[in-house]
Amino acid sequence: MPEETESASRKLLRRLRETLAEPGAGQERLDRITSIIAAQMGTDVCSIYLFRDTDTLELCATEGLKPESVHQTRLRVGEGLVGRVAKTTRPINTGNAPQERGFRYMPETGEEIFSSFLGVPIQRLGERLGVLVVQSKDGRQYSEDELYALEVVAMVLAEMTELGAFVGEGEALSALHQRPAIYRGTVAQEGVASGHVWLHEPRVVVTNPIADDPDAELDRLNRAVDQLRVSVDEMLNSASDGDKEQLQVLETYRMFANSRGWMRRMEEDISRGLSAEAAVEKEQSAARARMQTVPDPYLRERLHDLDDLSNRLLRILTGQGEKTGAERPSDPILIARNIGPGELLDYGRSLRGIVLEEGSVGSHAAIVARALAIPLIIHAERITTEALNGDCILVDGEQGTVHLRPEETVQKAFGDKMAMRAKAQRRYASIRNKPAKTTCGHVVGLHMNAGLMADLPSLEGSGAEGVGLFRTELQFLTRSKVPRRSELAALYARVMDAANGKRVVFRTLDIGSDKVVPFMKPTEEPNPAMGWRAIRVGLDRPGMLRMQLQALIRAADGRPLTVMFPFIAQLDEFRLARDHLLRELEREERLGRVLPSKVDIGAMLETPSIAFAPRQFFEMADFISIGGNDLKQFFFAADRENERVRRRYDTLNVSFLTFLEQIVERCTDTGTPLSYCGEDAGRPVEALCFAAIGLKALSMRPASIGPVKHMLRKSSLAEARAVIDAARASGAQSVRPAVMDWLRRRD
Repeated sequence: MPEETESASRKLLRRLRETLAEPGAGQERLDRITSIIAAQMGTDVCSIYLFRDTDTLELCATEGLKPESVHQTRLRVGEGLVGRVAKTTRPINTGNAPQERGFRYMPETGEEIFSSFLGVPIQRLGERLGVLVVQSKDGRQYSEDELYALEVVAMVLAEMTELGAFVGEGEALSALHQRPAIYRGTVAQEGVASGHVWLHEPRVVVTNPIADDPDAELDRLNRAVDQLRVSVDEMLNSASDGDKEQLQVLETYRMFANSRGWMRRMEEDISRGLSAEAAVEKEQSAARARMQTVPDPYLRERLHDLDDLSNRLLRILTGQGEKTGAERPSDPILIARNIGPGELLDYGRSLRGIVLEEGSVGSHAAIVARALAIPLIIHAERITTEALNGDCILVDGEQGTVHLRPEETVQKAFGDKMAMRAKAQRRYASIRNKPAKTTCGHVVGLHMNAGLMADLPSLEGSGAEGVGLFRTELQFLTRSKVPRRSELAALYARVMDAANGKRVVFRTLDIGSDKVVPFMKPTEEPNPAMGWRAIRVGLDRPGMLRMQLQALIRAADGRPLTVMFPFIAQLDEFRLARDHLLRELEREERLGRVLPSKVDIGAMLETPSIAFAPRQFFEMADFISIGGNDLKQFFFAADRENERVRRRYDTLNVSFLTFLEQIVERCTDTGTPLSYCGEDAGRPVEALCFAAIGLKALSMRPASIGPVKHMLRKSSLAEARAVIDAARASGAQSVRPAVMDWLRRRD
């Protein structure tokens, strides 16, 4: 490598740009690129490995190894030095490769023992795409300038790979962002939807990573940064009367926008041959890499601010984003890496569906999506890099699949599926005002879950008998500070008004775990699902609990009030929480306020421990609601956020049903009303089995009430119970196969 590394870097980048501009298939381009890099850097070998799938790297081009090994040699992530670079996304630079930990000799490539090895990740904004490697026989470490040059080249390769410049095995260039694609993720909210893509944060595409004129690029960068600083100052001025947290965020933006270190690093990148856009993105990638390794949540948030600021600067430089004039489609399906509850609420019910690359089943976004009854798929990896605004998209919230730019046959099959669902919905509407009465004469109470005022119209439309669970935490999760008591009282009063006399079960704050309110400092816990959450937070921070209870009492204004405490694990927790409510009732009476005409105080049974509580617990509780989502994960020791295990255990497992029966028996013995609340309550087969073992009330999302009622009205609980008992007696692990067989034969 020449000593004048800067000019050599520019020369190498210019040669790459010329190569990429030449006609030819993707494989030809890759082959030319490896030859150019090896010649320019004076190395014996240059190889490009790209990801074949999320766990496998494939040798896609090489100069110096056997040509026949291309597309034949594959490595697992973590295997060999190349696999280590892919796994850690950090360079490996060594003058004695065979002595490095994890070294693997690959005879099929015809490689000799090359002493020196330099491998750098090919990645774009944290997305791993492959590994770029150079090797030499002489035993030496590559210089910092050579390492930098190879990292810059890897970045350009990442951009060109993202732009579809390479297709392996000699295929012609593909049409960018035009091929059909299928993504498989995790269902966070069931349902199906057809529509067109609306990107929450439109991806900025850097089409010119290499530049010839550094002075011109520096001028472009400085003008863009000046424009960015002006826009940040304008935001600060307009927010001068806003809340402190918003001002702090904007002050951080201004600090980063005026950072000389940030500017100096981008200027150095431009001097080495990158365009202004590529220099910004290089620093953005570095910030994202740091963000993934920083344990402190405050610092992570500040790095996120820098990431957002970089996006703003890229949009100024490229003219992409909001200024493209893209209009939201009439049937939008939102695509995003992740999204907060407040942003999702801003979109409201206009969305047909939501697809996220990240997220969790219990995340804020999932809670809001369930409240709005919008199909939600999470963990759809890399969809934001492929989807474009306006693309046709199908979301299957039953199978967990997303079809982007689907073929005509897929669209037709999906349309047939949606038509069948629409037909079923019309059938459910015909029984909306009829009771869920089984053929053997039992009536099962069906209630809906809610968390927003927007949910309440569903109370009438779904045929629900009341609200079995009103989640009160959503009003806290979307605020930067604690809501006022008067605000909460007004909201709860509107909820009761909208219920029009039907019962509403208000669950007190269920925060903690993955539901972190913005105004509380997050705590790092090894297992947050079993940590400081729900009633544990309420009892440790009684001021917030008492304020919420006061708001509920005042909202009732003489009407009946039903309050439920979440995540009770032992008798004393319920007793303490109940005492708080009784004391607030006494206090409100002393103040001369109107008390509820009746108060029911209940508990959510979400931990196995409370099922074995002393009899006094069941006698003291006015009602109990089984929180099935949490109870099931604790019963099976299977984290419901972990895809490897969450679907491993069946709700209709004999052990779990037997456990539920024991709870039913204890509540029957003390005359305590019992219901089941959760996703499984809204699944017709599970709901039928719950009713068959003695559960007389179920609470679910509004859209599930019709299907569940339809199943119950055509079923005999006595017959279903006989099938369950027979399956249990046979030694079956789950009663599901026997129940499904019975339903098929019956229908």
